[in-house]
Amino acid sequence: MFQLVSLELYKLFTKSRSWIALSAILFIVVAVIFAMYSEGGALMGMGTQSLQDSFMFEGNIINGYLVTYLIQNAMLVHVPMLIALVCGDMISGEASSGTIRFLLTRQVSRERIIISKFIACVFYSTVLVLLMAALSLGLGIAIFGKGDMFIMKDIIYIIEENSVPLRMSYAFSFSILGMATVASLAFMFSAFTQSSITPVVMTMVVIIFFTILSALNVELFNIMKKYFFTNYMNNWKLFFEEPYNTSKIYKSILVLSAHIIAFFSITLFFFKRKDIQS
Repeated sequence: MFQLVSLELYKLFTKSRSWIALSAILFIVVAVIFAMYSEGGALMGMGTQSLQDSFMFEGNIINGYLVTYLIQNAMLVHVPMLIALVCGDMISGEASSGTIRFLLTRQVSRERIIISKFIACVFYSTVLVLLMAALSLGLGIAIFGKGDMFIMKDIIYIIEENSVPLRMSYAFSFSILGMATVASLAFMFSAFTQSSITPVVMTMVVIIFFTILSALNVELFNIMKKYFFTNYMNNWKLFFEEPYNTSKIYKSILVLSAHIIAFFSITLFFFKRKDIQS
């Protein structure tokens, strides 16, 4: 199994689309940090204008931690497309090129092929999230320094500097689980077709469709959206609330994990019965 996983990782990281996604992460992070460096003070002033009459702000409000939070909030909307671009090609691309048929002639079981590809797929999605974390934290702290986090939601949260790194590690760990769910969905669609584009489109359609339904305040959809994985992917923000909403966090982890297991099980069931023609 180790050799199969190593082979899948080698094939994955020799594809141009894999490096396009990684390069996109680098470009977007640098662009956002440059924008915050240029206009961050003005934007923060506009955001806190209503509070400046009642409160006096001191210290480094725009710091590396806040910039990382903003980058994570913005990029996790777009990272699913990058993940779908790569994971949607894991099976479909090799089915059309004949690579999978060649592996089957070497007496490698279909279960081992799917498991190794799935591990490589989840590994790649994890690398994307970790790259985003390393770049945003590294460049953010180097340019803006450290400090307490000032987060405005329905409630204003001021998080002490010494507790931010732990919360960041929790948030990015949760994001890894959320992106693994997207990777599993794209991987599942990849097993249904030999087109490399179709799984990407289908994955994004599902995410957009679920997101729209979740935003509609309709009684039927309110019942259904409890089972939409998209309704839980952004709950990494719960780690920046005080106190932690542990019940909601645990529920989110359970729902996302259940979707990963379900998507993988469907993929394995279908692939074991798929007629590999090419």
